[in-house]
Amino acid sequence: MAGRGGCRRGREQLELERLGEAARAGSCPPSPPLSACSRQAWSRDNPGFEPEEEEAAAAAGPVLEMDVEWGSPAAGASSSLGSGAAGQGGGGRRQRRLPAGRGGAEAPSRPPVPPEGAAPRRAAWAKRLARRLRGLWGTRLMEESNTSREQYLKSVLRELVTYMIFLVVLCVLTYGTVSSSMYYYTRVMSQLFLETPVSKMEKTDFKTLSTMDDFWKFTEGPLLDGLYWEMWYNNKTMAENKSFIYYENLLLGVPRIRQLKVRNGSCSIPEDLKDEIKDCYDVYSVANEDTAPFGLRNGTAWTYTNEKDLNGSSHWGLIATYSGAGYYQDLSRTREVTAVQIASLKKNLWLDRGTRAAFIDFSVYNANINLFCVVRLLVEFPATGGLVTSWQFQPVRLIHYISTLDFFLAACEMAFCLFVLYYMVEEILEIHIHRLHYFRSLWNCLDILIIVLSVVAIGISIYRTSTVDMLLKKLLEDQNSFPNFEPLAYWQMQFNNITAVTVFFVWIKLFKFVNFNRTMSQLSTTMSRCVKDVIGFAIMFFIIFLAYAQLAYLVFGTQIDDFSTFQDCIFTQFRIILGDFNFTEVEEANRILGPIYFTTFVFFMFFILLNMFLAIINDTYSEVKSDMAQQKAEMELSDLIRKGYNKAMIKLKLKKTTVDDISESLRQGGGKLNFDELRQDLKGKGHTDAEIEAIFTKYDQDGDQELTEHEHQQMRDDLEKEREDLDLDRSSLPRPLSSRSFPRSLDDSEEDEDEDSGHSSRRRGSSSSGVSYEEFQVLMRRVDRMEHSIGSIVSKIDAVIVKLEAMERAKLKRRDVLGRLLDGVTEDERLGRDNEIHREQMERLVREELERWESDDTASQMSHRLGTPLGLNGQPRSRNSRPSSSQSDGIDGAGGNGGNNIHV
Repeated sequence: MAGRGGCRRGREQLELERLGEAARAGSCPPSPPLSACSRQAWSRDNPGFEPEEEEAAAAAGPVLEMDVEWGSPAAGASSSLGSGAAGQGGGGRRQRRLPAGRGGAEAPSRPPVPPEGAAPRRAAWAKRLARRLRGLWGTRLMEESNTSREQYLKSVLRELVTYMIFLVVLCVLTYGTVSSSMYYYTRVMSQLFLETPVSKMEKTDFKTLSTMDDFWKFTEGPLLDGLYWEMWYNNKTMAENKSFIYYENLLLGVPRIRQLKVRNGSCSIPEDLKDEIKDCYDVYSVANEDTAPFGLRNGTAWTYTNEKDLNGSSHWGLIATYSGAGYYQDLSRTREVTAVQIASLKKNLWLDRGTRAAFIDFSVYNANINLFCVVRLLVEFPATGGLVTSWQFQPVRLIHYISTLDFFLAACEMAFCLFVLYYMVEEILEIHIHRLHYFRSLWNCLDILIIVLSVVAIGISIYRTSTVDMLLKKLLEDQNSFPNFEPLAYWQMQFNNITAVTVFFVWIKLFKFVNFNRTMSQLSTTMSRCVKDVIGFAIMFFIIFLAYAQLAYLVFGTQIDDFSTFQDCIFTQFRIILGDFNFTEVEEANRILGPIYFTTFVFFMFFILLNMFLAIINDTYSEVKSDMAQQKAEMELSDLIRKGYNKAMIKLKLKKTTVDDISESLRQGGGKLNFDELRQDLKGKGHTDAEIEAIFTKYDQDGDQELTEHEHQQMRDDLEKEREDLDLDRSSLPRPLSSRSFPRSLDDSEEDEDEDSGHSSRRRGSSSSGVSYEEFQVLMRRVDRMEHSIGSIVSKIDAVIVKLEAMERAKLKRRDVLGRLLDGVTEDERLGRDNEIHREQMERLVREELERWESDDTASQMSHRLGTPLGLNGQPRSRNSRPSSSQSDGIDGAGGNGGNNIHV
């Protein structure tokens, strides 16, 4: 033994010296012996492997631990020498245990050799930093495939909390820029300019203008009265050269009136009417726009100015879309001068037959609520004659960061920008990991859309803030100029639209997280299952719907405003489905087709197609609900939150477990506790009788209805062991690699659809670590269905066996009867009895037997109507068939008496 120990120590010393020289030389050590290689390979593949030699060395006496490091500069990695089994894991640093005092000598030791350069350490530090930074973006799509269900839900919960903070910041930011003051501001300004009559004798207002004369009456009356408030109600003069509308709203700069014209001869006149009609003005278009001077031919009101010089933009009216160019007149800051300007325009026929649109633009500012109001009044002159009015009052907050609330909103803006940057990095990482499979999920596409909309909104906000500063500076330099806030109003409107859509999609994305609850996931599962049926129904629905829309447009389009365009027809028919419709107008437009159209449309669309749609949704929801009831319960977000809450309450000693309650009761009982005391104490703490009785029965080993200290300790040990086993089992359960809508539904057809949509490729990605949780659930469902089918088959086989046994008993009974009949015939022949009387008796017995067979056959046929009863030879038998005498003889062989036939 001493010699063997000395050889081993000598071999170990040689290996240490060789490895130390290799480390000093900066090169890899030579290949170890075959046994060491095998042990190292086994240790790398099995981190939990513990060699027997190391255990023996540890048991022999004190040990000496040495750290040896070596590395390859080219590879930039480090390795280490382990014990006989190459250490505890596949890391770069291992320990070598040398037994001391074995064989009477102590093994020599060498000091550890430090690495030559700090580059490996810097690389490791950089990797750790990158790993920690990447941990900030830890989502479900960036997790390992073998993550347990609890860890998976923890990641979901962290993602949900982050997203909720983002949602709160976005809501505070959007709702902080909108207030009820904006509505009241718009309301009072619209009442002043839209609902004021043109004169005291007439009820015509801006909304009901019908002729050019009405337009001039409006500009000379309500427009001047609304723009210039120079006197108080007690006839005292206000500030000079300043107008405060409603005494609160400062008129910025001067108003502007602008018109667009089309040139004469822009349309064709029929040859037969050229002598009667000399002039022709087409509908408005940029190609037909008139750019020539007219009238006085001096000043901007009579000469054309292009859109670039006016810094204007196009406007979408009720009849056409108009450019930002035209003939314009800037009014004055005083009422008297403005009245003279309007009178001059009216006198020189500024509006004529070629006029197609007239714009009135001005802006006001209210310092009380820090709001601008950009006003545009539009009067369109269609080619048919008359005029159509429209208006736009756009309140905007262009000056920011004044009050305390503004600075708080500024902080929210910064937080919102950080969140957008955070989610941009997150989506880039997920795209880098999953490539094109990332875009196969609807939620991922929604994430990209939200980020894009957020970036666009940030860009518009920056542009608006920078532009308003330049406009205000220009306005302060020349207060007699027109402040063109119309582009800002346009971008403010676009900003509001983008913000509204972004907030809408951000709220919709919450379904991505609530789907982890079984009840909440019913909506998304129902919609995903019925999507094919809904698409087929939608095709049929819109075929009929568009046919009715075309019919209504052609029949009622010339007489009813709701059917004046094809788009209006579509919206009107949706209103009919909802019950908002004026039947009298349709009936007056066409007394025959009107009622037929209305009646058939309501019948087919409302009573048939709409109810078919509801039936599709209802049936699918019932299927989903039944499948959810059969689905095996699994850990959900609510369970994780409840578990964390209970742990926190227990750690804070605000809540006790059942074992702690029993321990306290046992201490109060002096080491023993009977069942009545335990029950009374635990029921007072909220535990049920079943739990108390089950615990007491299991651990009351001696049956004396008392728990001793030893029995209580055994109960505590068992519960702790069971808790550890459950935690280990839960941590070992795999989960789907990157499912975005976990858990999934139970239908196999949906699994096939998911494979078509790319989810199967992500599920297959986790095959290297075993069967995924989703695949396991699919297999479980298929096994359950197979067991159900096999059970049905087994029950049918049992019924066939029972029937065959009954037929066998009947066969034996009939054979016995026929045997007795044959014995009777033989006895009569031997004794010489009267054959005629005996034949009558035999005929009666055979008839009775045949009737009994027929009744048994009928009963069997009635009890098995769905199947064809089998005869004794395995062939189908008719309902009223009777076996012939030869068949009867063939069945029983005449009881073994030579196969004699019986003839009746």
